[in-house]
Amino acid sequence: MKTQSLNIGFMPLVDAAPLIIAHELGFAEEEGLTLTLQPSPSWSTLRDHLVLGQIDAAHMLSPVPIAMALGLGGISTRLDALSVLSVNGNVFGVSNELASRLRASEFKPDFTDALAAGQALAQVSGELRIGVPFPFSMHAELLHYWLVTFGQTAPQALKVRTIPPPLMADAIASGEIDAFCVGEPWGSITVENGGGELLLPGARIWQFCPEKVLAVRSDWVSTNDNLAGRLLRATWKAGRWLGDASKLSTAAEILGWPEYLGIPAEILERSLTGHMIVSQHAPVQRVPRMVAFFDAAATFPWKSQAAFIATQLANRHGLDPIAAARDAATIFRSDLYRRHLAPLGADMPGASVKLEGALAVPTSVASDNGTLILGPDAFFDGRIFDPPVLE
Repeated sequence: MKTQSLNIGFMPLVDAAPLIIAHELGFAEEEGLTLTLQPSPSWSTLRDHLVLGQIDAAHMLSPVPIAMALGLGGISTRLDALSVLSVNGNVFGVSNELASRLRASEFKPDFTDALAAGQALAQVSGELRIGVPFPFSMHAELLHYWLVTFGQTAPQALKVRTIPPPLMADAIASGEIDAFCVGEPWGSITVENGGGELLLPGARIWQFCPEKVLAVRSDWVSTNDNLAGRLLRATWKAGRWLGDASKLSTAAEILGWPEYLGIPAEILERSLTGHMIVSQHAPVQRVPRMVAFFDAAATFPWKSQAAFIATQLANRHGLDPIAAARDAATIFRSDLYRRHLAPLGADMPGASVKLEGALAVPTSVASDNGTLILGPDAFFDGRIFDPPVLE
């Protein structure tokens, strides 16, 4: 097999792990690939580098290709999501001053109850300045989905500000924002530096949230099908390796190298293992599936997930939600995922669409090998999203 070089962009986040591990542990080499991993200072820069062809693929926010397909954000280049790279991984945090007000209101944070946390936040926060890494992100989608329940809808009650993940801890410590939603490790860095406290993991709002995707330009994948398949297989193997709990300490060490995150491994290991430190005065909180890379079909690009994200965006931006859902479904390339991963014996669901939010417990589903168990995917408010006919 001829060795091919690919330039891959990423943000310095724990959920970039599949690409980093694929490169460092030889899974890319097994597929005849040499990956040049390029860190980016912001999501807009990473998106633009991909659109302009300066990189071949990217670790990308799952709503970005969907928003672009809907004509949002000013860039119309089509991006495809070859796979989901990670599920969950975000945290909501608050400033020390806001945390004090929450405690004074007799709210007792336990890092598990999205309903109680949202109610308390609505009662004490007033106008809330909140940081997210990018306008089209699961951070923003979770934020709006969660807080709209309590009457806080942008722009009336929320001032949403875009802040790159590595700058989020400084922004809240300096008083620039009152709260944030960010991917790890930058929430934990806030706690470590004493600049704020963690209120809730994103997984408590949507238990199976497709956070990052492996994104490529549509024109690139149409002319580089073989390369796309090799990259898919390399990242899938890396995700499988990351799904082994015994490997997570090693993963944290590698991610902590200066060329990647440059963060102490013991901080990175918190989200990888789900043992989160939420403040300097609270016990460790155990968060099941704080971030996931493999189990329960974590990497499968469900068209129904794309449809849900598109529906949320459409409702907020005045678009036709049914048309948006159908357009978005074409972006999550379950067809390519199935074809390229079948040779590895990957167990895949029999369908590419499901009810989102319907599973309260682990559930066996029809699959290629008959062994697939999907995990809980509930929304905090009990909603079930039944997508329109997508094909």
